[in-house]
Amino acid sequence: MKNIVFTFITFFTLGIFSFFAQEKLVSNITEYNKTIKSAKPGTIIVLKNGVWEDVELHAYGQGEEGNPILVKAETPGEVIITGNSTLNIYGEFIIVSGLWFKDGNTTYKSVIQFRKDSKIFANNCRLTNSTISYFKSKENLKDHWVDIWGKNNRVDHNNFTGKISEGTTLVVWLKGEEHVENNHRIDNNFFGKRPDLGKNGGETIRIGTSTNSKKSSKTLVEKNIFSSCDGEIEIISNKSGDNIYRDNLFVGSQGALTLRHGDNALVERNVFLGNGVSKTGGVRVINSNHIIRNNLFVGLLGDGYRGPIVVMNGVPNSPLNRYEQVKNVDIQNNTIINSGPISFGEGKDDEKTLAPINTNFSNNLIFNDKPGKNILFVDDVSGITFNNNYIDAATPQVINGFNATKIDWKEIGSFPLPTAKNNDLLVVTKNSKSLEKDINNNIREVFNAGAFNLDANNLPRALKLRSGPGWTPNIVAPIIKAEEITVEPGIETLRKAIDKASPGSVLNLKTGEYILEKSIKVSKNITIVGDKGGATIIAAKKDLEKPISYLFRVNEGVNLHISNAILDGVNSELKYAIVSPDKQEGGLYNLFVDNIIFQNFTNKNGGSVFKAYNGTKADTLSFINSRFENNYRGLNLSYDKDIMELYNANTIIIDNTVFKNIEEAAINYYRKTVSTEIPGGNLIINNSIFSNVFNNEKGEIIRADGISNVSITNSVIEDSYKVVTPVSLKGSNNSISNCLIHKSGFVKISDNAKKENLIYKNPRWDDNFLFIPSDKSPLLKVNNDVGNIGLKQ
Repeated sequence: MKNIVFTFITFFTLGIFSFFAQEKLVSNITEYNKTIKSAKPGTIIVLKNGVWEDVELHAYGQGEEGNPILVKAETPGEVIITGNSTLNIYGEFIIVSGLWFKDGNTTYKSVIQFRKDSKIFANNCRLTNSTISYFKSKENLKDHWVDIWGKNNRVDHNNFTGKISEGTTLVVWLKGEEHVENNHRIDNNFFGKRPDLGKNGGETIRIGTSTNSKKSSKTLVEKNIFSSCDGEIEIISNKSGDNIYRDNLFVGSQGALTLRHGDNALVERNVFLGNGVSKTGGVRVINSNHIIRNNLFVGLLGDGYRGPIVVMNGVPNSPLNRYEQVKNVDIQNNTIINSGPISFGEGKDDEKTLAPINTNFSNNLIFNDKPGKNILFVDDVSGITFNNNYIDAATPQVINGFNATKIDWKEIGSFPLPTAKNNDLLVVTKNSKSLEKDINNNIREVFNAGAFNLDANNLPRALKLRSGPGWTPNIVAPIIKAEEITVEPGIETLRKAIDKASPGSVLNLKTGEYILEKSIKVSKNITIVGDKGGATIIAAKKDLEKPISYLFRVNEGVNLHISNAILDGVNSELKYAIVSPDKQEGGLYNLFVDNIIFQNFTNKNGGSVFKAYNGTKADTLSFINSRFENNYRGLNLSYDKDIMELYNANTIIIDNTVFKNIEEAAINYYRKTVSTEIPGGNLIINNSIFSNVFNNEKGEIIRADGISNVSITNSVIEDSYKVVTPVSLKGSNNSISNCLIHKSGFVKISDNAKKENLIYKNPRWDDNFLFIPSDKSPLLKVNNDVGNIGLKQ
């Protein structure tokens, strides 16, 4: 309610100001430029409703406190600024309100910046009640949506959604004394969807830079909502001193509020909600003299650098752009519920060898009803004081400073709050930084552990926010025509092209070799098309000093289409051609393969052509018109074999595809289940060939244990003469029909699985490389009662 009142007062104040001042309506950029040039304190310039395309707006002048220069939309949200457009705000006491920067395509480095140039800046200026959505940079320019320079500026009640290009969404700059101790306010904004950039530079907010990180910024970031801000691991990157992060809400965002550089940050009363999204994190701590208190972390699924609270190791004599040792940090009275492990000394390696020192971790409350560790000591923790932290967890850990207890909860809405029955929580250790208020900013009549007063009756302010503009933008992601990019053969040309490409781009490859020195992590929707009439070869460089284990990784939420190429594992230590997201990254992804030859992936140290890591899940894996030849294994989706009901793909499609000379299983698609009648997994195989696969007495050519829906039709299994049971199907939704099996044992079925029209005869190939049947082959309809079997010729 307080936030709603605050919002009302904000716009009511603007309304009163507008009532007493004279408004000047402008219809185009020429009229605007003429009017702003003569603006005086109290001038109101009203931009006429409509589309303003390819405009360079300058909002400037010398307003006065209480009598600013106001540039506003005729109707908030109905002035659409698009195309190659930008806004510069500079001078004193300038307010810009009600604009919508929508679906632009800009060559400017900033959509909005609080300066004219490197000498003229903004002070006491404001951007409010506005929106930037899906404003894209041309030619993959590294752009920012808002750059704040000067002092005492405010960015409030705005919506920033859909940044897909490289570069931070909002940056506070400290380059020059004119910007130090700036006292900027970033408040009541809604920061919406930002997809994973796949590399650094995708922060939502960055305050400062490594170079200027020892300068004091004194920026206040409060009452903002960060929803699906997945640009990179740092949602907020603190790179300056004396900043405050208060009463913000982070929802389903795959990263953390990161105290990357700079000292003396205050992080309090924030709420972090995982919402079932993987890689969601909390606060990551580096550098000195920070206070992290009265925060709530719920359902965060990240670990490592993305844990709920992560205290890093430092680098001796660290340069400004690396990791300073954690010193004099105070972390107390936080509540962590059903989240990943809290980590101390995280990042320890040959470089980061300095464990945290003079650090306090006290009076925190941890609850987890799921199995797994809740506390990780990655390095020496003798420099950290642990006092009266309380833990109620399914997996007990006996650690000094963490007291086991059973928490009594009540609920407000769906949020659990500890009741007054928790007498254990009254035993605490206070210090000079202990705050006599809780997460609700209520006085602690009796000081207790955790973020809430016992028997609190209110939810945190962050859960009641009404952030964003006073009007509701109907934001729809624009349909972007696929960008066609021609990539020349060579070393690293393909990886570099994918890094630079926009989401949805089509990369056209030529005949020739595309050699990788590093694995390609595909973090955006991409289509790779080889030369259908030639030979496009993708392989790893021979004799790499640091060998790579795979060619492609498909990240969460990504669709990769790849066609008309040869993926070759020869002359390298490659284990895999393509892999899933990293382990436990459970967001759905898709892989569509057409006319690809996978060959020479022979690494026997767990290798396979495709590997799904444990805890990952594809929606669809589709392999059509392709060949798997001379490989150790084919598709391996069996790493969750010990966890009930987990499986690594919703659907696998194999169509018109050959598996030849595969040492172990062509397909290993596994689900541990009490019954195959429980829905889970689909395997569809049609018009495919399995020749000399897993030629071992115990070899199972197609393994689909526990998968509820299996359909194998019009396919051939041959020349695995040692195999006893090439396929074993179990369950009423498993079937094999219209197939030929030759010198490969016999199909086994159970529990109402079905087999029909199976032919156990020699296929009689006219061409046993292309698998073309002779005129007398039982695969042809004229020679059987079934129909044509095998590849679609």
